[in-house]
Amino acid sequence: MKCPFCSHTETQVVETRESEGGEFVRRRRRCLACDKRFTTYERPEVNFPAIAKKDGRRVEYKREKLEGSFHIALRKRPVSTEQVDAAIARIEERLLQLGQREVLSNRIGEMVMHELQQLDKVAYVRYASVYRSFKHIDEFKALVDKVGL
Repeated sequence: MKCPFCSHTETQVVETRESEGGEFVRRRRRCLACDKRFTTYERPEVNFPAIAKKDGRRVEYKREKLEGSFHIALRKRPVSTEQVDAAIARIEERLLQLGQREVLSNRIGEMVMHELQQLDKVAYVRYASVYRSFKHIDEFKALVDKVGL
Protein backbone atom coordinates (compact mmCIF):
# COMPACT_ATOMS: atom_id res chain seq x y z
CA MET A 1 0.00 0.00 0.00
CA LYS A 2 1.43 3.36 -1.04
CA CYS A 3 1.59 6.11 1.59
CA PRO A 4 -0.68 9.05 0.60
CA PHE A 5 1.74 11.50 2.23
CA CYS A 6 5.20 10.51 0.95
CA SER A 7 4.38 7.79 -1.65
CA HIS A 8 6.60 5.25 0.10
CA THR A 9 5.48 1.72 -0.76
CA GLU A 10 6.10 0.05 2.58
CA THR A 11 3.43 0.44 5.25
CA GLN A 12 2.55 -1.49 8.38
CA VAL A 13 -1.00 -2.46 9.40
CA VAL A 14 -1.49 -1.16 12.95
CA GLU A 15 -5.12 -2.14 13.49
CA THR A 16 -7.76 -4.09 11.55
CA ARG A 17 -11.50 -3.93 12.17
CA GLU A 18 -14.44 -5.42 10.34
CA SER A 19 -17.55 -3.27 9.93
CA GLU A 20 -20.66 -4.17 11.92
CA GLY A 21 -22.34 -5.86 8.99
CA GLY A 22 -19.13 -7.31 7.62
CA GLU A 23 -19.41 -5.30 4.39
CA PHE A 24 -15.87 -3.94 4.59
CA VAL A 25 -12.61 -4.13 6.53
CA ARG A 26 -11.07 -0.96 7.97
CA ARG A 27 -7.31 -0.90 8.42
CA ARG A 28 -5.19 1.71 10.19
CA ARG A 29 -1.76 1.82 8.60
CA ARG A 30 1.56 3.47 9.44
CA CYS A 31 4.12 4.50 6.84
CA LEU A 32 7.54 3.05 7.58
CA ALA A 33 9.26 6.06 5.98
CA CYS A 34 7.43 9.15 7.29
CA ASP A 35 5.66 7.48 10.27
CA LYS A 36 2.29 9.09 9.39
CA ARG A 37 -0.92 7.11 9.83
CA PHE A 38 -3.84 6.68 7.46
CA THR A 39 -6.93 4.52 7.06
CA THR A 40 -7.85 2.19 4.21
CA TYR A 41 -11.11 0.38 3.54
CA GLU A 42 -11.36 -2.95 1.75
CA ARG A 43 -14.60 -3.90 0.04
CA PRO A 44 -15.33 -6.81 -2.24
CA GLU A 45 -15.45 -5.85 -5.89
CA VAL A 46 -18.87 -6.50 -7.38
CA ASN A 47 -20.57 -5.56 -10.63
CA PHE A 48 -23.33 -3.08 -10.03
CA PRO A 49 -25.95 -2.37 -12.67
CA ALA A 50 -25.42 0.55 -15.06
CA ILE A 51 -27.37 3.71 -14.23
CA ALA A 52 -29.84 4.97 -16.85
CA LYS A 53 -30.08 8.75 -16.57
CA LYS A 54 -33.16 10.86 -17.43
CA ASP A 55 -31.48 12.14 -20.59
CA GLY A 56 -30.94 8.60 -21.89
CA ARG A 57 -27.23 8.31 -21.05
CA ARG A 58 -25.88 5.17 -19.39
CA VAL A 59 -23.19 5.62 -16.73
CA GLU A 60 -21.44 3.21 -14.42
CA TYR A 61 -22.41 3.09 -10.75
CA LYS A 62 -20.09 5.10 -8.52
CA ARG A 63 -20.29 4.81 -4.75
CA GLU A 64 -18.62 8.23 -4.43
CA LYS A 65 -21.63 9.93 -6.05
CA LEU A 66 -23.95 8.29 -3.53
CA GLU A 67 -21.67 9.30 -0.66
CA GLY A 68 -21.61 12.87 -1.98
CA SER A 69 -25.40 13.03 -2.05
CA PHE A 70 -25.60 11.86 1.54
CA HIS A 71 -22.90 14.24 2.74
CA ILE A 72 -24.56 17.25 1.12
CA ALA A 73 -27.98 16.41 2.56
CA LEU A 74 -26.52 15.60 5.99
CA ARG A 75 -24.21 18.60 6.23
CA LYS A 76 -24.10 19.81 9.85
CA ARG A 77 -26.61 17.15 10.95
CA PRO A 78 -26.03 14.75 13.87
CA VAL A 79 -25.59 11.56 11.81
CA SER A 80 -22.46 9.44 12.14
CA THR A 81 -20.28 8.22 9.30
CA GLU A 82 -21.12 4.65 10.34
CA GLN A 83 -24.85 5.35 9.88
CA VAL A 84 -24.21 6.80 6.42
CA ASP A 85 -22.02 3.83 5.45
CA ALA A 86 -24.74 1.44 6.61
CA ALA A 87 -27.40 3.31 4.58
CA ILE A 88 -25.23 3.19 1.46
CA ALA A 89 -24.55 -0.51 2.03
CA ARG A 90 -28.32 -1.15 2.19
CA ILE A 91 -28.82 0.70 -1.11
CA GLU A 92 -25.98 -1.24 -2.74
CA GLU A 93 -27.42 -4.51 -1.46
CA ARG A 94 -30.82 -3.64 -2.96
CA LEU A 95 -29.18 -2.75 -6.28
CA LEU A 96 -27.45 -6.12 -6.40
CA GLN A 97 -30.60 -7.98 -5.35
CA LEU A 98 -32.51 -6.44 -8.25
CA GLY A 99 -30.42 -8.61 -10.56
CA GLN A 100 -30.80 -6.11 -13.40
CA ARG A 101 -28.15 -4.94 -15.82
CA GLU A 102 -29.33 -1.35 -15.55
CA VAL A 103 -31.39 0.70 -13.12
CA LEU A 104 -33.12 4.04 -13.63
CA SER A 105 -31.44 6.88 -11.75
CA ASN A 106 -34.76 7.96 -10.25
CA ARG A 107 -35.07 4.54 -8.57
CA ILE A 108 -31.75 5.16 -6.82
CA GLY A 109 -32.96 8.64 -5.86
CA GLU A 110 -36.02 7.10 -4.22
CA MET A 111 -33.78 4.66 -2.32
CA VAL A 112 -31.67 7.59 -1.07
CA MET A 113 -34.79 9.45 0.04
CA HIS A 114 -36.03 6.38 1.92
CA GLU A 115 -32.70 6.03 3.76
CA LEU A 116 -32.50 9.75 4.55
CA GLN A 117 -36.03 9.71 5.93
CA GLN A 118 -34.90 7.01 8.37
CA LEU A 119 -31.68 8.84 9.31
CA ASP A 120 -32.67 12.50 9.59
CA LYS A 121 -35.88 14.28 8.61
CA VAL A 122 -34.17 17.61 7.89
CA ALA A 123 -31.71 15.92 5.53
CA TYR A 124 -34.63 14.12 3.89
CA VAL A 125 -36.40 17.45 3.23
CA ARG A 126 -33.17 19.00 1.88
CA TYR A 127 -32.62 16.13 -0.54
CA ALA A 128 -36.27 15.84 -1.58
CA SER A 129 -36.55 19.58 -2.28
CA VAL A 130 -33.69 19.34 -4.80
CA TYR A 131 -34.45 15.85 -6.10
CA ARG A 132 -38.13 16.57 -6.75
CA SER A 133 -37.37 20.04 -8.20
CA PHE A 134 -40.17 21.85 -6.40
CA LYS A 135 -41.58 24.69 -8.48
CA HIS A 136 -43.78 26.25 -5.77
CA ILE A 137 -43.38 26.88 -2.07
CA ASP A 138 -46.64 24.97 -1.48
CA GLU A 139 -44.96 21.74 -2.63
CA PHE A 140 -42.14 22.32 -0.16
CA LYS A 141 -44.58 23.15 2.64
CA ALA A 142 -46.58 19.99 1.93
CA LEU A 143 -43.42 17.87 2.23
CA VAL A 144 -42.43 19.55 5.53
CA ASP A 145 -45.95 19.00 6.89
CA LYS A 146 -45.91 15.36 5.77
CA VAL A 147 -42.62 14.76 7.56
CA GLY A 148 -43.83 16.56 10.65
CA LEU A 149 -41.12 19.19 11.05
